[in-house]
Amino acid sequence: MNALVSVITLTRNKLEYTRRCLGSLLQTAYAPWELIVVDNGSTDGIPAWLDLFRAQAKDVGVCVTLVLNPGNAGCSTARNQGLAHARGTQVVFVDNDVALRSRAWLTTLGACLDRNPTCGMVGPKLVYPFPPFAIQCAGGAVSPSGRVQFCGRGEPRDDPRFGRQREVQCCISACCMVRRKCLDEVGGFDEIFNPVEYEEIDLCYRVRHKGYKIIYIPDVEMYHFESVTTTGTPLLPNTYLIVKHGL
Repeated sequence: MNALVSVITLTRNKLEYTRRCLGSLLQTAYAPWELIVVDNGSTDGIPAWLDLFRAQAKDVGVCVTLVLNPGNAGCSTARNQGLAHARGTQVVFVDNDVALRSRAWLTTLGACLDRNPTCGMVGPKLVYPFPPFAIQCAGGAVSPSGRVQFCGRGEPRDDPRFGRQREVQCCISACCMVRRKCLDEVGGFDEIFNPVEYEEIDLCYRVRHKGYKIIYIPDVEMYHFESVTTTGTPLLPNTYLIVKHGL
């Protein structure tokens, strides 16, 4: 029997993208998995739509927990809120500007963690959501001067240089799977990085500091609209919290 996987998604407005993202996730070929959606004070109808979506997800056997913040609690805080409700031994963070391309994504990412006890985090190949579907990020790296680099950016999706599994410095949180035990050891996301940016790079370095590896998995591909989630993010203080549990 498969282990339960917890998928955590943040929303703040951008209803069109959220519909696309969450609707595509229901095509996931894996069971059991749960979805935790943390909304950071959306004003464009997302909370009402999420109530309808939760019923749709229930029909296909996916439990959805909604965490509704009255304002922007910040990316790190919101992800940690989601993590507090996660029941899975493997936790996936997916931004709401991502859409499913590989239906077996949870199986493939999780299998890598299962095979490699020293691996703490895995990430897929992110591709642009328009022809020719070039690579956006095939694992990440940080230069000696601190510049974050997306490996393979702009290269053909089938470029063999980015077609093999390998250890990388970091993954980006648009889509990554982390061993729950590893997240507990490092303490989740550091909330000093609120409202957003570089929180996942910090997490990756703390994961590696604990002796875990981070592995890029090219067999899983996800569409990413890039920067939609963070565009227009205001600098607001942390505010909390209404929880609506699933099934």
